[in-house]
Amino acid sequence: MSANTNVQKIVPFEGSKLSKKEQIASMFDDIAYRYDFLNHFMSLGIDVIWRRKALKYLKSLQPKKMLDVATGTGDFAVMAEKRLHPESITGIDISEGMLSHGREKIKKLGLEHKISLQLGDSETISFADETFDAITVAFGVRNFENLEKGLAEMRRVLKPGGKLVILEFSNPTVFPIKQLYNSYFRLIVPLIGKFVAKSKAAYSYLPESVKAFPQGEEMRTILLNTGFPAVTCKTLTFGICSIYCATR
Repeated sequence: MSANTNVQKIVPFEGSKLSKKEQIASMFDDIAYRYDFLNHFMSLGIDVIWRRKALKYLKSLQPKKMLDVATGTGDFAVMAEKRLHPESITGIDISEGMLSHGREKIKKLGLEHKISLQLGDSETISFADETFDAITVAFGVRNFENLEKGLAEMRRVLKPGGKLVILEFSNPTVFPIKQLYNSYFRLIVPLIGKFVAKSKAAYSYLPESVKAFPQGEEMRTILLNTGFPAVTCKTLTFGICSIYCATR
């Protein structure tokens, strides 16, 4: 059975006739206006530290041309610009609502000449082979409708020697972190989503999608099978988050 099968079964709106991709786009359109606030609030700001650690994997590479997949409102792209100083960063996402908020942010920061956000699908990336020096994905791969296809597409547009860095939630296994984490995500997060973003479904989907997503050695094997010859996995904060670094 494909590792993608279990992930694809988890959708934001049970009973909907829309595809997972369409549901994800609709969900993020609905919560875009509160997305950045909730990200930082629910992680107690630790997500900023995680992003910094992920970008360190690209420091020695000194990428000139970068792609940020599932860019959302462009948070990771903005941080990458400040810390890595590439010549250009392109962010793609399937949610126009998220991109719209991101473009406003980038304009306020005066970074339009460096960061471009556009509607795009991870499974059909509209760039030529070997276009980018580095690709980043922060908390987005578990939302792919077809995980292997998305990873293969990212490998295709990555230059030989280039790096793909994926930052994603994972399930901690250490007591009592595991129990606290599960309770927080199952009970508290959906309530925060309901009252702050007016979308309980979006934040009920989050823990379910994390639980179903392949992690650690399983995810590393998927990346190797996709054609990346070198893949590392590093867990952060008691296993709550993982960084996967794959070199083409």
